[in-house]
Amino acid sequence: MSVSTTNTPVRLALDAMGGDNAPGEIVLGAIQAARAYGIGVYLVGHEEVIQAELAKHDTSGLDLPIVHTDEVIEMDDHPATAVRSKKNASMTVALQLVRDGKAIGAVSAGNSGAMMAAALFTLKRIPGVERPALGGVFPTKNKPCLIIDMGANTDCKPEYLQQFALMGSVYMERIFHVNRPRVSLLANGEEETKGNQQVVQTHQLLKQNAERLELNFIGNIEGRDIMANVADVVVCDGFVGNVVLKLSEGVGEALFSLIKDELTSSFVSKLAAAVLKPGLKRIYKRLDYAEYGGVPLLGVNGAAIISHGRSNARAIQNALRVAKETAETGVTQAITEGVARLATAKAKAE
Repeated sequence: MSVSTTNTPVRLALDAMGGDNAPGEIVLGAIQAARAYGIGVYLVGHEEVIQAELAKHDTSGLDLPIVHTDEVIEMDDHPATAVRSKKNASMTVALQLVRDGKAIGAVSAGNSGAMMAAALFTLKRIPGVERPALGGVFPTKNKPCLIIDMGANTDCKPEYLQQFALMGSVYMERIFHVNRPRVSLLANGEEETKGNQQVVQTHQLLKQNAERLELNFIGNIEGRDIMANVADVVVCDGFVGNVVLKLSEGVGEALFSLIKDELTSSFVSKLAAAVLKPGLKRIYKRLDYAEYGGVPLLGVNGAAIISHGRSNARAIQNALRVAKETAETGVTQAITEGVARLATAKAKAE
């Protein structure tokens, strides 16, 4: 692996070969991010292919070094097997640049399971973190909230969920500048006795340890409360979180399809659509995953952002921004300190 270097204060690493729209939209997103944020971006992948994409755009004055590798983890590859067998895969090399201190964060829109596995193998877990988790930014009627976990851990112990609450609170405070984020537990009722055994036990843990973890725990919320922005952080296991994510995506797509059908069904409807179009565009923008860039894998030693497989250039640009902010605002260090506080309190109790 050869890396060309220039004197630049900040560089991120991007898997240029990952995603349905790679490498074209991925490389374009890097160009846009480098220009918008004044950062350097390592483009990891097949050098000739990346060079061909860069040649299509004006990159004068931009810091976009290429790190060559021939191996790519495909979307249908088994995550753990692919990470072990393809040692020089583009997403793994991108994470190695973070591990080695050459980049402050890594982004990939490739195989999400493989990106999680590669981050665990390469960056390792923060000491004391039981399970890293995916924190998904979710639009609400007022402002975004974070749902954690979004799919990394389908079977969870209450202790895992307690750590998810800590990690989610840190992220919302550092990245979205929310003062004392409202942390909630997703259940089938607001009462602390509602939910399965996992949820009931997690509620008691959070209630008991909220002060020492510096969490603003507000108790249980129901699914309908997510969109109402009742909480800034919604804690659940990865099975539930992923169902919430996929259901919301399906509902959103169906709703916009129905609106489009109705607004094009007649001449009068088309006139109304012309009036409503600016407002509908603003709503769509608020719900568009591309605005949030990607999902952070919280609990590993470094900024690792997993972007949607369908990411376009704008989504990649925003994912690189999120990676930069995650690294520069000390999210990893704050999680490390929080987990250490919990471990100290647990040791004293024993």
